[in-house]
Order: sequence, then C-alpha cells, then structure tokens
Amino acid sequence: MTDEPARRQEATPVRRMRRTERRAQILDAATRAFARAGFTDTSLDDVATEAGISRVILYRHFESKNQMYRATLDRACARLSERVGEGNFTDASIPALLEAASEEPDGFRLLFRHAAREPEFRDLVDGLTAASVELALRQLAQMIPDPAWARWAARLVFTVAVEGAIAWLDEGRPDPDHAAERIDAAVQGVITAARSGGTDRL
Repeated sequence: MTDEPARRQEATPVRRMRRTERRAQILDAATRAFARAGFTDTSLDDVATEAGISRVILYRHFESKNQMYRATLDRACARLSERVGEGNFTDASIPALLEAASEEPDGFRLLFRHAAREPEFRDLVDGLTAASVELALRQLAQMIPDPAWARWAARLVFTVAVEGAIAWLDEGRPDPDHAAERIDAAVQGVITAARSGGTDRL
C-alpha cells in the first residue's frame, strides 16, 4: 500500500534558501524591525518574528544583535553610496538622495534617525557625514568668501538635505515629481545665506 502523503512530499520538496539569500532576508527583516523601534527596544525575537524564522536560524548568520545591527547599517550605507555616489555634488545629487530614501525608507531612517542617536553605532553615520561635509566644503569654498561661513554652509546643507528627505517620507511623500526641487531650494537658501546674496549654485 502506498503512503500517499509521503509520496506527495517527495514530489514537491521544500526549497531551502541559499545562505546569501537567507542572510538578505534576515537583514531585510532586521532593517524593518530596527527602524520601527531602534536598537535597544528591538529584540532578536522581534527580528525572528519579522523574518518568519526561528531564533536558532538567526544565530547561524549573526553572533549577536550588535553584529546584526551593524550589518544592517553597513548595507544601508553601501546602498545609499551606490545610489547617490561619492563624487562632487551635482544637480542630480538631491534627486538621487530622495530616490534612495524612497526606495529604502527603513534603511534611510535607520541610518539617519536611529543610528545617529546611538553612541555605540553612530561612528558609521559620523563618518558618512564628515565625508559629505568635506566634499561640500571643497565646492562651497570656491563661492563663499568667508571660510567660517563656508564651513557653516557645508555642515548645514547636508543636514538640510537628509532631514528634508526624512520629513518628506514622514509626511507621506507629497508631490514626488517636485519634492527634490523643494529640498534643493532649501539647500540653495543655506548657500545664499552664507554668501549674503548671490545666485551661484552647486
């Protein structure tokens, strides 16, 4: 007599994820979970539930919550760099930043809202911010005569762009076709203020 249930199970084996696929699935779930509550208030059980897997499987890929969180931040930073680039700021920079925020809002918030407030992990955000400010300063120093105001503007334009993107996400992404123009207008306002007038642009 044939064991029909066993035969059906043999005919349709469950596909196991490759290790890289499983790791990506866990990082996707961890990004969502951490973005909702931050590092401290998110447990490994929360991440496991979000991913639909057991805690045992988590430990096959990450030794600790700290390691997992760092991995989510590294991935978010790498994806942002891929989208925005690491060269000079151009007219395409803010649209690219907004597109990156729109495509991965949880990762974007994780970097610039949560990790920026967590001393143990903010080194990644601080490094990203410092590099962006230095890049902006090299360009702004050519159009803002006062070095102190050039440094002020370099620090502020990055903050305005990032916070503008987060506020846009939080408000439901209004007017997506012109949102980048509005954020760029705010950035240009900083530059104009630093120059005490003028119309030069990045």
